[in-house]
Amino acid sequence: MKLKSILSILFAAFAFTAVGQVKKPAMYMNSRAPLRQNPYLELPLGAIKPQGWLREMLIRQKNGATGNLDKLYPLVMNERNGWLGGDGDQWERGPYWIDGLLPLAYILEDKELIAKTKPWVEWAIRSQQPDGYFGPSKDYGPEPGVQRNNSRDWWPKMVMLKILKQYHSATGDQRVITLMTNYFRYQLKELPRKPLDHWTFWARYRGGDNLMNVYWLYNQTGDQFLLELGDLIHKQTFDYTNAFLNTDLLSKEGSIHCVNLAQGMKAPIIYYQHHPEQKYLEATKKGFADIRKFNGMAHGLYGGDEALHGNNPTQGSELCSAVEMLFSLESMLEITGNVNFADQIEKIAFNALPAQISDDFMGRQYFQQANQVMATRHMRNFDVNHHGTDLCFGLLSGYPCCTSNMHQGWPKFTQNLWYATPDKGVAALVYAPSEAKITVANGTEVSLKEETNYPFEETVRFTLTTGKTIAFPFHLRIPEWCKKASIKINGRVWQEVNGNQIVQIKREWKTGDVVELNLPMHLFKNTWYENSVSVERGPITYALKMGEEVKKVKNDKDPIEYGDSYEEVRPTTPWNYGLVEVADKNLEAAYKIEKKGAVSTFPWNLENAPIQIKTKARRIPSWQLYNEMTGPIPYSVMYQLEASSEEEEITLVPYGCTRLRISQFPVVR
Repeated sequence: MKLKSILSILFAAFAFTAVGQVKKPAMYMNSRAPLRQNPYLELPLGAIKPQGWLREMLIRQKNGATGNLDKLYPLVMNERNGWLGGDGDQWERGPYWIDGLLPLAYILEDKELIAKTKPWVEWAIRSQQPDGYFGPSKDYGPEPGVQRNNSRDWWPKMVMLKILKQYHSATGDQRVITLMTNYFRYQLKELPRKPLDHWTFWARYRGGDNLMNVYWLYNQTGDQFLLELGDLIHKQTFDYTNAFLNTDLLSKEGSIHCVNLAQGMKAPIIYYQHHPEQKYLEATKKGFADIRKFNGMAHGLYGGDEALHGNNPTQGSELCSAVEMLFSLESMLEITGNVNFADQIEKIAFNALPAQISDDFMGRQYFQQANQVMATRHMRNFDVNHHGTDLCFGLLSGYPCCTSNMHQGWPKFTQNLWYATPDKGVAALVYAPSEAKITVANGTEVSLKEETNYPFEETVRFTLTTGKTIAFPFHLRIPEWCKKASIKINGRVWQEVNGNQIVQIKREWKTGDVVELNLPMHLFKNTWYENSVSVERGPITYALKMGEEVKKVKNDKDPIEYGDSYEEVRPTTPWNYGLVEVADKNLEAAYKIEKKGAVSTFPWNLENAPIQIKTKARRIPSWQLYNEMTGPIPYSVMYQLEASSEEEEITLVPYGCTRLRISQFPVVR
């Protein structure tokens, strides 16, 4: 047995080296033919470290629900969970939690959090059966608050595959390769008889998550059967390409579930890697344009509560939609290098995401509203209501899929700030304070420190540390909203460039070199439902600053479904303002930007909002509360709309700092 153990260790070491050799010359995993070479290559999990406010976000996750969900939500996350071999919850919620906890643990290098992920990873690997199947396999009878059926459904396995891919990225554990190889052989055999929608319809809409892991494994092993399996999975997945190009899916309310849409957005682009046809790019472009046109909102997401529900700013947007759309955009950015995908990542991450989760990461909303003036328990005009708890801030209010799934947002955002490139360089495509270790040129590791208070400030400063002078390209994204960016190298202007492009700096670098990217932010407006207007600057949408009264409610009515308690938030100041009509050329004069000084390590609340904007507005007496929401928003600009004759000064703050807000304003003459 001792000799066998030694041989096993040696084999594992050899296998790990072999994978490393596959990744040369860039030391990262390039695509194998016939897959298309992606322009950007993901770094190993843990190579990117958050700094500044972003690190604070992850620390709050660790100390909040992400690091403690087993204690806070024991009904689902304890040892009875089916993904730990128990007779409890068999479905998506356990894997959802680990899909955020595991990257958080390895990014922070936190031994306690890593230890919490280990039983889930180990059980999943050891659960594999001789035919290749893995995961829970036995259904149990109903139990309040627990999903104990459909244990063999394809969908939850897709989440665990994402987890195992990340685990392999952090550790190089070859058992992941073995498990995936055997499981994908099982899928190739079983899917013709039991297609993706055999147990539930979810897997059919979320097959892109399955497919991306098939292609990842193909790049690791080169096994040809994986390409056949990829085509089969694509065929069984809902046809987003045709739906976006040729149907009314995105203009028809109720046509698709909001999270299915968020996950499905990436499906055409994932498949594009093997079949690089223009129609997949065109479908995705049209899909985003139609979401914006028919369902879009100022926070970067869309009306989906839970089915697609238009663009009235009182319709809800689900938290799962935010984190899944972020992951889809991050996946598509790596494959295409499309600047618009990076812009949209920042729009969601800097607006919708922080607004929907409590400061201590212990509570969240199931739905958020772009115009939200009461976050109370009340039945509203949503497609799905959970006894009126959907806007309340709580651990289980609304529905607990978001309790389990919200954790992936910030860790995966961190993981996708930096990339390696096939030309043996470095790319910074999304901006936040961080540090990354990246192997460049012919195997030299460099460290890049990104110091910035972006998105609140305009300058991003990169400092290089390297053991020797070395030449490699440095890719920098210039957002579409930026009219003219400036790039300095060691204090001297290197180039001024227009927005909506990725710029490459090709030169020899040495320790101490500094690249300073300046992205001047100008005020601009966007037009939405009923011609309402949002005020924006850089990637941030600004919203009305409102007084808040927070009330903690003890829930004796239905604690198993919606938690022992939740918070309601009510306004203490007026909200029914219309912005005074101002021509675009006069915006800078009509909107006064005030900066507070040093940006707090946690800037995402009213107290710490780093920037505020003062402007003039007029009250609209007829615009009143209806059903604990804003009533129908007045059409802008309405002829003879009755508005107060007196102008008042109002304050706008970053959307992500608010719990109550107006972000889409009517306009008065």
